[in-house]
Amino acid sequence: MTGPAVPGPLVKCLVWDLDDTLWDGVVLEGDRPVPRPGAVAALKALDERGVLHAVASRGEHAAALAHLAEHGLHRMFCALEVGWGPKSEAVRRIAAELNIGLDTIAFTDNDAVELAEVAAALPQVRCYPAERVGELAALPEFRPGPVTPESRRRREAYLTERRRAEAERDFGGSSARFLASLDLELTVLTATEADLERARELTARTHQLNTTGLTYDVAELRALCASPGHDVLVARLRDRFGDYGAIGLAVVAHVGGDAVLELLLMSCRVMSRGVGSVLLGDIVRDALERGRRPVARFRRTPVNQVMLVTLRFAGFEPVERDGDRMLLARPSPEPPAPPAHVRLVDGRQR
Repeated sequence: MTGPAVPGPLVKCLVWDLDDTLWDGVVLEGDRPVPRPGAVAALKALDERGVLHAVASRGEHAAALAHLAEHGLHRMFCALEVGWGPKSEAVRRIAAELNIGLDTIAFTDNDAVELAEVAAALPQVRCYPAERVGELAALPEFRPGPVTPESRRRREAYLTERRRAEAERDFGGSSARFLASLDLELTVLTATEADLERARELTARTHQLNTTGLTYDVAELRALCASPGHDVLVARLRDRFGDYGAIGLAVVAHVGGDAVLELLLMSCRVMSRGVGSVLLGDIVRDALERGRRPVARFRRTPVNQVMLVTLRFAGFEPVERDGDRMLLARPSPEPPAPPAHVRLVDGRQR
């Protein structure tokens, strides 16, 4: 079994079987297998690029985690599903835990039956036999482009997010009170040359929280930054647990009396923080302060309905429709209320 001829979206997470895949042997049968060198090399190469790793394997969770820890690999995995149920269900839970689409997940296993079960239940997931693990880093779907600081920190960011989730489970109060306790700070900056590779990466990786699905290469972003008729904005987020890095991007075109939001996207890992509406509100306030009408383009995709909901809640109303494309405008001259749970820092260059 191999991956599809057309790779589709870039792989954000590779889900591993353990026994006879990551290592030769079965831990619960008393084996003490050493991880395969080729598998470890693939783990590290993909991790460096920002591809996450997770586990969907047969066995007992404690034993698997202990064996991973024995070989210094336990922190390489952002989610561990070890048990006896269908692996497709384990993969589905991993996607939900990491808040990424199933079409951005790949799965590797030594057992052809397990591969077939996952492929049949989750056709969006790309499946690869264990003997191909050493080849994966060379495949286009595993090559997101130049490595950015955020790429190198992605695994740690997800592990930090796990600590946040644990803190939320232990919090005892409402979700709103927990968000307020995070001391969230969103900084909106005019993109500079140093931001362009990360901005390109965001357009390539972000599908669910993306208003138009547009992608830009670095040269296109550089040209937009130099254009007097455009603003390219990068949003950075931090809280009391640490720095999320650059998690949002917006491209605004100034056309006549309109400020046209050509693209708004947010990293899926901050979906639960409610910062997409905060960034949108800041863009609306800036447009109104300049005496411009806030306008937004939206193109429907199979996964981005939440962004249309975000636009509508912010007061945008449809004014033009053309198939899956829509133009929305915000008729109200009143600025949106400032965010209650996020400290907003305006770092734009004006």
